[in-house]
Amino acid sequence: MSRSVLEALTSYTAMQCIPSDGCSLFLRVRASITLHEHLRGLEACTVSLDTQETQCQSVWVARVSHRQQMGQQLQVYFGCFAVSVAQHLYVTLRTIPHFCGVQLDQKHLVEAGKLSYWVDRRRKAILVQVPRASGSPDYYVRLCHKRFTCEDVGAPVQVTANNVSRVVSLPYSQELPCLCGWSATPDAVRIQICPFENDTEALEVLWDTVYYHPRSQTLSWEPTCPVSGHVSLCWRPGPGASCRKLQRSSQLVHRRVQYPLVDTQPQLCLKFSTSWGSWVRCPFEQRRFPTPPTSRCTCVTGGSHSSLPANPHSRPTRSLQPQVTPQPPLPLPSW
Repeated sequence: MSRSVLEALTSYTAMQCIPSDGCSLFLRVRASITLHEHLRGLEACTVSLDTQETQCQSVWVARVSHRQQMGQQLQVYFGCFAVSVAQHLYVTLRTIPHFCGVQLDQKHLVEAGKLSYWVDRRRKAILVQVPRASGSPDYYVRLCHKRFTCEDVGAPVQVTANNVSRVVSLPYSQELPCLCGWSATPDAVRIQICPFENDTEALEVLWDTVYYHPRSQTLSWEPTCPVSGHVSLCWRPGPGASCRKLQRSSQLVHRRVQYPLVDTQPQLCLKFSTSWGSWVRCPFEQRRFPTPPTSRCTCVTGGSHSSLPANPHSRPTRSLQPQVTPQPPLPLPSW
């Protein structure tokens, strides 16, 4: 059997919390393999380099019954290996049956300075455990919004060295990519965890802070987290249609973005383009925003221009499309 059957070995520290017993640290092991006709299973072992204590787990793999299955890739997850803070481990992965030279191994350090956490979405709280090594000081744990600096959210919680589990619950109001938890020891050493940093649902929230100010007729958006990218006005002819970017409306996304003297037309949207992807928000689609008194406006029906009485949510304009000042007037969309 070729050594390439074992493609990768990954180990990482996790925390398991049981309400009656508190929280404990564990090592999780994941293997990436290629199916082979002689492969029956896998064995993962951890050896403590301090005590030589050994833990092993086996996972059986279904026998390859057809040639089409040979060569397929498979992810294998092992159970939890009990570990302790600051423990040095030697992790090995072997095939069952064992073939000489077909083995992966790596060293793993259960770091004492890492924060272990678990997100309880039902209660909207982040459970944080500060692992304790012998003689470690008290910790202060709190939530913050990570911008240029970490801006505190809520009061800090002190975790004393006498606490058995050293677990605290940090409630939050909204899942954001920049919502982080940090612990600070008396010597100012800070450690951060950001549970929603790569969370798809948390990213969606960033584009919802679009506001319209009726008095100034200004459309604005202010990011709740630092974002790098571009925002522009776009025109969406109908539900499900692609949003066509309006020329000369693009702005860099760093802080608050404003578009003055904007018509509240349902087809007018904002398009956000970042390294994560692109999102479109159409704030006037549901007519949520109050607008000035009624007037006459130029509307579009079935691709033709006609002069119709305006609805209560429109205002006078010389152009079909919303205009942004003091920039030149925006061109009509081309159908």
